[in-house]
Amino acid sequence: MVELKKTAWTTLKEYALISIGLLCYVAGWAIFLIPNNLIGGGVSGISAIIYYALGLPMGYSYFAINLLLLLLAFKIMGTGFGGKTIYAIIFTSVMLNVIPPLIPESISQELAVSNGKMLCTIIGGVMAGVGIGASISQGGSSGGTDIIALIVAKYRNVSPGKLILLMDVVIILSSMVFPSYYVGTETPVPLSEKLATSIYGLILITVNGYTIDLFLSGTKQSVQVFIFSKKYAEIADAVTMQMGRGVTRIQAEGWYTKSESDILMILARKTDLNLLLRYVKAIDPKAFISVSNVMGVYGLGFDTLKGGEHLKRKKAPEKPDCI
Repeated sequence: MVELKKTAWTTLKEYALISIGLLCYVAGWAIFLIPNNLIGGGVSGISAIIYYALGLPMGYSYFAINLLLLLLAFKIMGTGFGGKTIYAIIFTSVMLNVIPPLIPESISQELAVSNGKMLCTIIGGVMAGVGIGASISQGGSSGGTDIIALIVAKYRNVSPGKLILLMDVVIILSSMVFPSYYVGTETPVPLSEKLATSIYGLILITVNGYTIDLFLSGTKQSVQVFIFSKKYAEIADAVTMQMGRGVTRIQAEGWYTKSESDILMILARKTDLNLLLRYVKAIDPKAFISVSNVMGVYGLGFDTLKGGEHLKRKKAPEKPDCI
């Protein structure tokens, strides 16, 4: 059985992409959101509320809250959270303390404050969404309220997405209760501006969520692969046992040679294509491969058909007795 090992270069590339994504996330906060006293969802939103109220840099509270959530998750759900999540939390916590002081005040004034809160909400939300999407695409996670949603979903039949959205809304609206001061000053933010900030926060999580979905939409696309190889059995075993994907064997005949051959048809996520091609190349470098995009794949391991649960089969009307 062929078994591919993850190289040090592959691991390094994954962590590098996670770091770049998280830097984009932190830059969105440092350049556009923090100078305008804006609030977001999740642990970052809680850290921002603490920062505006007490002046404590966001990195400290971000790390402390995520650490508590991780310990809770380890106790309830086991050690299912990988090293990438822990790395992402530590990296983000450090960068939230390091990057904001490095941003010159002139840049913050020119790019953020002068352009108004609405534009900064959109730009900051897009940057944060791209950063989180890049991290998730490489197997990373920023932790936070996602952990709470997974814990609750384990014991209750609740949608994690809806629960995360509800928690974000509660966090943003709670900013109106706590005291808030303009960044770098002791001037309190008036209640009317807090209300406006809450509205901007709701817009922010909407933009953020849409950007993440848009960034990750490519990972949900599927491909259909046809493999022509005399070593079809070895390839099929590698795909089913190592990748966990189904394989269909098709018996065919070459029209020109009049010889029988076996073709493998495989449906897989687009993100799994490179790994699939590596398996094929390792087993049979001379294999002939055809790859095509498919509009949608529904069933086990792919998307689920929705909207048909409420439909009931209607009984055929009874024919009246003939007189």
